[in-house]
Amino acid sequence: MRARAKYGLVAGLGSLVVTTLAVPSAVGAGTAAEAVDESRGTAIAARRAAGAGIAFGVCPAAERLPESVSCGTVEVPLDYARPDGRKISLTVSRVKASGRAEEYQGALVYNPGGPGASSMYFPMVTGLPEWKRIARAYDVVGYAPRGVGRSAPLACQDPADRTQGPTLAPVHPSPSYKLERIAEAKAYAEGCARRGGTALRHYTSLNNARDLDVLRAALGQERLTFMGASYGTYFGALYATLFPSHVRRMVFDAPVNPARDKIWYRSNLDQSLAFESRWADFRAWVARHDAVYGLGATPEAVARSYEQARARLAEKPAGGRVGPGQLQAAFLGAGYYDDYWVPRATALSEYLRGNDKPLIAQAAPRPASAPAAENASAVYTAIECNDAPWPADFAVWDRDNTELARRAPFETWDNVWMNLPCAYWSGPRQRPLDVRTKRGALPPVLILAAERDAATPYEGARELARRLKGAVLITEEDAGTHGIGGGPNACVNTHLENYLLRGETPVRRASCAPRPEPDPTSPQRRARQPEPARPAV
Repeated sequence: MRARAKYGLVAGLGSLVVTTLAVPSAVGAGTAAEAVDESRGTAIAARRAAGAGIAFGVCPAAERLPESVSCGTVEVPLDYARPDGRKISLTVSRVKASGRAEEYQGALVYNPGGPGASSMYFPMVTGLPEWKRIARAYDVVGYAPRGVGRSAPLACQDPADRTQGPTLAPVHPSPSYKLERIAEAKAYAEGCARRGGTALRHYTSLNNARDLDVLRAALGQERLTFMGASYGTYFGALYATLFPSHVRRMVFDAPVNPARDKIWYRSNLDQSLAFESRWADFRAWVARHDAVYGLGATPEAVARSYEQARARLAEKPAGGRVGPGQLQAAFLGAGYYDDYWVPRATALSEYLRGNDKPLIAQAAPRPASAPAAENASAVYTAIECNDAPWPADFAVWDRDNTELARRAPFETWDNVWMNLPCAYWSGPRQRPLDVRTKRGALPPVLILAAERDAATPYEGARELARRLKGAVLITEEDAGTHGIGGGPNACVNTHLENYLLRGETPVRRASCAPRPEPDPTSPQRRARQPEPARPAV
């Protein structure tokens, strides 16, 4: 499942048996000779980018950015082992620092995760109160990683295929349904290979980290100040491992577990398990507000209301377009962000009372967004399939996830279908790099994590802190929103500002009380019911 963050796995699996991965031969993060070639190629590309810089100007209309944001491009090698070979251009956006000259601290580069998300919109946060002081000191920079948006874009199928609906989402799929989804996964993997060609193998997390170093150089920065969220923390951690002397300050928000054996098959198992707990959090909240929604006074009663809606949609899709699959995809958002809790609960309540309009508005496929959704899916698939070994035998997936679905039915099988093309991937697989730095090799870095985050479970933040020596972990206790920096928690934002503006951190770790739960009875909340805006996938 894509790990989504704004501005853009509780890992213990108990009795779950994860079978040894049966995979085609995997290539390393590179043979020794290839690693030398790629390191040399990165240095060459960075030196060239430093000389060329970035010619910022008016943003193309396709970016749909305001005049306050300027845009440019940076050229990177498709293959870092061949820096004189084919080049691709990455799109970059920027709002210059608004403060006095003596306040200026360089460029702050942001990545929101994915894989497959762009941060071209990110400089727009300079207009938000939470970012004002940071925006005085930094040029705020976003970009589209390789494959995303207009940066050598990938696609694996006709985007129109993504708008089909209604679809099913069985919690315990039948053998015949599994065969259908296997066929779809094979077709998608074949589509990626056909459309991507020989370039496809170069869409990897390691190359995202190398691209980041070229972008650093193109921005005229001797050392990088970077904030990554969700998947952005993973290739940010790869960057810290590969280029520790190039790091000035780094913020890791909602970290992916960087352990080699978690990338990526096992991290998705962890994620599915964690979403079950977050789904329970949402249902408990709805039950506490039964007077508003009438969906049940206990989490179990709310679950029955949800299942009633699933059954009704399977028989008669809402508006002819929203079936159980669309319902489940919409409510998955409630596991990512509690901003979704009010609109989703409202839609479910209204639907069961006979008004399907809010549910259709929130869950129906949107043809206009299909090209961007397919692009994001293609990049996600290419990077995760290329990055690491995956089981090549569906029997492994079937056994592991059938067992997991007995305890975590909410998201397990949909997560399988999202990732199953990796079982049939024809390209070479890398062995993940061991993320790790020695004490003193890296400046202190800041890690932000919500204790009940489902998309990137909290154990991943602890693991990252163990591996990047000297890292400081800030925990939002008993909270589950995915990505907490620059949000509504003033305590978290104080730590973020102290670090980015003054390089200050607590000694080792600190905790913040959770943000308030959504209040469906407030006029402000009711005004925001339709759909919270989220610029990242």
